Amino acid sequence: MNGGGRAAAERQRKAAATVVGGGDPPPDCRRCPRLAAWREEQAAAFPDWHNAPVASFGPLDAALLVVGLAPGRRGANRTGRVFTGDGAGKILFDTLGRFGFIAGRYDGRADDGLRPVDCRITNAVRCLPPENRPTVAEIASCGPFLAAEIAAMPRLRTVVALGAVAHAATLAALTLRPAGYRFAHGAAHDLPNGLVLIDSYHCSRQNTNTGRLTPEMFADVFAAARRITDGGGAPADARLSEDGPAKGLSGRP
Repeated sequence: MNGGGRAAAERQRKAAATVVGGGDPPPDCRRCPRLAAWREEQAAAFPDWHNAPVASFGPLDAALLVVGLAPGRRGANRTGRVFTGDGAGKILFDTLGRFGFIAGRYDGRADDGLRPVDCRITNAVRCLPPENRPTVAEIASCGPFLAAEIAAMPRLRTVVALGAVAHAATLAALTLRPAGYRFAHGAAHDLPNGLVLIDSYHCSRQNTNTGRLTPEMFADVFAAARRITDGGGAPADARLSEDGPAKGLSGRP
């Protein structure tokens, strides 16, 4: 780790010091008043749903961290497990399973027996945002949880960011300036602290139904993550695919 990496790590440590444990907020978190009020509305309408911050899924000693945007209303906000209960979860867990990061068969339920293998899955924002769109302030408010999570993962080697929001949130959690790490699907960024950040379009229904993200494009991302976590290298700031430059946010990016 170079001098810049050590300085960034120290800033990350200080940012994470406000959060205890592995980075999950308390069930009654009130950091974001709008999100807390929205959770209460959902709880009144759907009392059998989870309707609380959604915890990360997988061990803290994992080598791979997958960072999404936020819980889906009828997905994780309903079931209580990240990426579970909606279409985004199926493509994510199926792809993770293909590359050995998940054991078991995804069935859209929190009790379906899935087990992450050397992989942990989280979101940049832990509570359901209205219209799946957290504000800049809400993303920043949840940032210390992600910073604490990364700091608590001693074997972490690779972070896969699902979308531009997750990409920016990961850089912020590591106190790195985004200007040097442009989001683009298939980009692999060598970070000063030794981690590799790989970008992917979010596996939302909007992106997969429109063909913006194909199964092959998604598989390329996790094939690269597999190589890196297994000790292989990735060229700094390399493109892993030839789908062209990123085109900006599109729904849940």
